[in-house]
Amino acid sequence: MPHTDYDIPSLTAEAVDLLSHLIAIPSVSRDEEKVADFIEEFVTSKGLHPQRHGHNIWCQSEAMLPHRPTLLLNAHIDTVRPVSGWQRDPFVPSLEDGALYGLGSNDCGGGLVSLLQAFRLLRDDDSLPWNLVWLASCEEEVSGKGGMESVVPLLPHIDCAIVGEPTGMRPAIAEKGLMVLDVTAHGRSGHAAREEGDNAIYRALPDIEWFRTHRFERVSPLLGPVKMTVTIIQSGTQHNVVPDKCVFTVDVRSNECYSNQEILDEIAKNVSSEVHARSTRLNSSSISPDHPLAKCATAICGQPYGSPTLSDQALMPWPSLKLGPGESARSHTADEFIRVSEIADSIGKYVHIIREAKVEK
Repeated sequence: MPHTDYDIPSLTAEAVDLLSHLIAIPSVSRDEEKVADFIEEFVTSKGLHPQRHGHNIWCQSEAMLPHRPTLLLNAHIDTVRPVSGWQRDPFVPSLEDGALYGLGSNDCGGGLVSLLQAFRLLRDDDSLPWNLVWLASCEEEVSGKGGMESVVPLLPHIDCAIVGEPTGMRPAIAEKGLMVLDVTAHGRSGHAAREEGDNAIYRALPDIEWFRTHRFERVSPLLGPVKMTVTIIQSGTQHNVVPDKCVFTVDVRSNECYSNQEILDEIAKNVSSEVHARSTRLNSSSISPDHPLAKCATAICGQPYGSPTLSDQALMPWPSLKLGPGESARSHTADEFIRVSEIADSIGKYVHIIREAKVEK
């Protein structure tokens, strides 16, 4: 179908209607069965042939040609729990002054429905440089093992991906990773009134100060330095007992210059407390600005940047960029919304990028 025949207003109206239905189905992380059922039924009604694993739904081009690389179009179906400040019912879609309000409208329903429309429009276009796979994944908000991580081995070979997180349709070609550390300093208990015991809080203080002041050598031009923040401290049982254990939590946001394991190794060499990483699997991700997909997205959508927020890109073993309608600052907020004009803009730009970006197999 020539791109001049694309009816963006009709595609947008259908996308907004679909998103309204999705908002009305609560889909908090790990409770996505009903919304996954709805999506599976919807895409089937549109003549697609979805595959499913758990609450992940994907469709692919009818003819997956071996000489063409494969582009994944991904967005997630789950939401966070609604915060207390909502002035509207978060599960009742409300269209007001060109903005659609509702939980998940911005993060990441707008990207989900826009990528679906682009996929439906182009999946059988023989002139495309790609095979296409559209994936609606679950458990993104909790980085759950039942989401992206479980479905990666089941997909066809993927060469690169667009992740439809809200970026204002600016290409995010790098994003920070995440590692959470539980750090334990050990001492010896004693009576606080006497000179006895070995205070574990005092043992922890030099290490806490190290986390506050240490600077990793490699700084990313897109993401800046690795950032470490002590966020929780727990110690002691009562006022007159010298504590024998102090446990504190450190939030680590990695850049693409280090793997999480490299950061963990450097930390272990510099602190005296025990350090346990809850996981090292959520690494920083990036795509070269010279990659054809990134170059095309930049030409169409503007200056690339580095994103501080984590997405399913962290679990993708192939190059990916984050590009979607809406604004990241609206995510996880009360009265979340996305503008209809943003959905229309993203559908047109997705189609343009998919048609124009060319990657050698």
